[in-house]
Amino acid sequence: MLLTILVISITVFIYGVFVGTYKIFPYDVLDNVKAISLNEKNEFDEQDLIYENNVNRLIHINSVDDISKLKNKLIDFIWSYNGFPDSKLPDSVQTDIVNTLYTDFTNLRKIDQITINMEYGVNSISYLFIPESSNNKLIIYHQGHAGDFYKGKETIQFFLDRNYAVLAFSMPLLGMNNQPIVEIPNIGTIKLTSHEHLRFIESSDFSPIKFFVEPITRSLNYLDKEYDFSSYYMVGISGGGWTVTLYPAIDDRILQSYSIAGSIPIYLRSLPENRGDYEQWLPELYQNANYLDLYIMNSFGENRKFVQIFNKYDSCCFSGELYKSYENEIKKSISKLDKGYFKIYLDDTHKTHKISESTLEIIIDSMAN
Repeated sequence: MLLTILVISITVFIYGVFVGTYKIFPYDVLDNVKAISLNEKNEFDEQDLIYENNVNRLIHINSVDDISKLKNKLIDFIWSYNGFPDSKLPDSVQTDIVNTLYTDFTNLRKIDQITINMEYGVNSISYLFIPESSNNKLIIYHQGHAGDFYKGKETIQFFLDRNYAVLAFSMPLLGMNNQPIVEIPNIGTIKLTSHEHLRFIESSDFSPIKFFVEPITRSLNYLDKEYDFSSYYMVGISGGGWTVTLYPAIDDRILQSYSIAGSIPIYLRSLPENRGDYEQWLPELYQNANYLDLYIMNSFGENRKFVQIFNKYDSCCFSGELYKSYENEIKKSISKLDKGYFKIYLDDTHKTHKISESTLEIIIDSMAN
């Protein structure tokens, strides 16, 4: 009897492994049950996670002058009152480089490598993908904490196929970007491998948030000088989606921006997975302009758009429908300003943390309108 139970148990275990690995029957049934359960749990729990009952009081924008004031405050904070670096160029540009990771790309004429060097030895290495057939528009693609922008290879190819040039970035300290060793007074020598380490180099006259945005500014300065692109767009996933949330607020050159699983306001971040890294949770930054303000600033302007896309069943962060607590208030603010566009989409076509085919179609359709 004991032997029979043991044999049955081992058989069930082995079959369970095969079900999970090869997605054979009854994988779909179990997965659907799990999805339904998670969805019901999210819908139930979300009401308990929203403590703010007057979102409108957190919005500091009632006029165009308010947007200008907040923009200046952000620039002062990020660049420590040294002004927006509107004429500063990259440290080096290598044209027509060869990288075997991208030799299978189609509609690609060349790749240029742009290098930016900053304080504490922190750098940024980005790639400019120029298509053979071009519509004279450029998309800034920003990867998140997953690492190198190579992780977004399919997304970059998607835009190249539609004749967009693509300028691809990784976040600071990730991808091809370096991880310098620095000496911290009263702390010692450390290697900057995490965004959390950036807290140690904060000071009254330096903000590490600069590392996240200055590479984009200086690269666009170079593109303005060397190319004649008719418009700039931004697309980012996760931490890159956070960058897409911040950058257009300080640079009006960005016409449209698309943040995928990138941010929600601080008051919605009760769950640990929604808190985010250093840059997502820095009081000194958001006391200048909070997330709600940033959404409005990104949306405002002639033909400007800011679009948020959330994965309903995201395996990482910002899943569910928490955005419903602020969506209408942002739209009301944009309507009062009478110039700009804000939209949120919910992607329920998958259960992972990514830019899906469905999301890419939403973005490309929106860019065309």
